[in-house]
Amino acid sequence: SFIGEESVAAGEGSILTDNPTWIIDPIDGTTNFVHRFPFVAVSIGFVVNKKTEFGIVYSCIEDKMYTARKGKGAFCNGQKLQVSGQEDITKSLLVTELGSNRDPETVKIVLSNMERLLSIPIHG
Repeated sequence: SFIGEESVAAGEGSILTDNPTWIIDPIDGTTNFVHRFPFVAVSIGFVVNKKTEFGIVYSCIEDKMYTARKGKGAFCNGQKLQVSGQEDITKSLLVTELGSNRDPETVKIVLSNMERLLSIPIHG
């Protein structure tokens, strides 16, 4: 099976089943792309039994290929990635995204979550 982000965004329905499924977003970061903000990628995932087996993200502008496989780790241009190991959130940099859903209830939830995060003395 195939699920494409652009077709779903256009209103086509999609149901994730247990069948092997490719999930593809050919322009991940469409809004960035439209505004010429240089953070866009091609994103591809492969799911079986509703569980991700592997994913590939190609950051076009940066010419970086991110890959990850279940149980095998994540890589950027072939170099293994790892988390920082920082356990103290007050010494961490927080990066977030507000999302594109502007439904009033969703916005209320997102802003409430942001308010809770911003009350933690994080770096940014």
